[in-house]
Amino acid sequence: MSDASGSTNSPGTPPKAQLPPGMVIGPDGKPCKICTAWRNWKPQRSGSSSSSSTENTGKKTTAAMMAALASGKGFQNKPPPDFRPTNCLPDVEQLGRATWTFLHTTAAYYPERPTPFQRANMLNLLHSLPVLYPCSHCASHLAEETKRTPPDVSGRVALSRWLCERHNEVNERLGKETFDCAKTDDRWRDGPPDGSCD
Repeated sequence: MSDASGSTNSPGTPPKAQLPPGMVIGPDGKPCKICTAWRNWKPQRSGSSSSSSTENTGKKTTAAMMAALASGKGFQNKPPPDFRPTNCLPDVEQLGRATWTFLHTTAAYYPERPTPFQRANMLNLLHSLPVLYPCSHCASHLAEETKRTPPDVSGRVALSRWLCERHNEVNERLGKETFDCAKTDDRWRDGPPDGSCD
């Protein structure tokens, strides 16, 4: 299995030098789209790259630049580097944000005193993620974390805190800012105290 940078290759995979930086290799030994941030996903183009096709691409690029400059718009409307069409499949970052949003919001509305049935269902949900989550690296990490620190489904506050702490561990590992777990209700249930989201 490779690490998150895709630095280890399985038999039949492209050599490390051919992989774009940040590309993650999936359990099948092939580049994994759902495990890789979109900005790092650069599929190899099929076919040979002849000098004539390079010249044609260069001419098209030059023509596009000249047209943009002639229109007076220049490149002011150029999309940011991470822009991607909305019809593209999710990448690891989009999937992660959506999953965390779902889990934090579900915890925010979880009962203060859940019934045994509700507790069992919440545990089933949390334990199913490492089995079903599309990103194998994320799933195996979550499996390790839930074994190390089992989910606390005793009530809304405990579950929200448990999820916040797991999310912060991921953020720390990725070099991102952590979240103040005392503010989970402000973020996922009530909204900011200043009323800016009302």
